[in-house]
Amino acid sequence: MYHITQHTRDRAKQIGVEVKISTNPRKKIDVFKQGELIASIGATGYSDYGTYLKEEGKAYADKRRELYHKRHTQNTMNEMLSKVLLW
Repeated sequence: MYHITQHTRDRAKQIGVEVKISTNPRKKIDVFKQGELIASIGATGYSDYGTYLKEEGKAYADKRRELYHKRHTQNTMNEMLSKVLLW
């Protein structure tokens, strides 16, 4: 089961949203704005910046972040939220 990292909690606070473990079994977190669900983000089969940071260290996490940003360029709302909150 996924645990929301401190990195994600801090980023959520910065942009004024609330995050909770997703009710969708294929997603990591549900994102809420003023109590309303606005997105479910983060595939459960993959790690994220906060997880890499905790498990592998900053240098490795930074490299994974760079590669993630190169792969994801559509700028949909879900993708943008993932970049801000998870990466």
